[in-house]
Amino acid sequence: MNLTQAELGREYIVHEIVTDDEEMDAFLFSLGCYSGEPITVVSRLKNSCVVSIKDGRYNIDNQLAEAIVV
Repeated sequence: MNLTQAELGREYIVHEIVTDDEEMDAFLFSLGCYSGEPITVVSRLKNSCVVSIKDGRYNIDNQLAEAIVV
């Protein structure tokens, strides 16, 4: 399941990042989003969602959210 299907407010563990784009992979890694890390979907907007990773909250678009498998 990816983040677009995740339940709001529930903490998940990132299993993998599924992307062929190294830039996207590096960006998610810089946010602290990589395998084994907890992530929580805080809210959803039309074309994006707000996630909590470590001590930060980030607004990521649906393309990034689909790449994160929990």
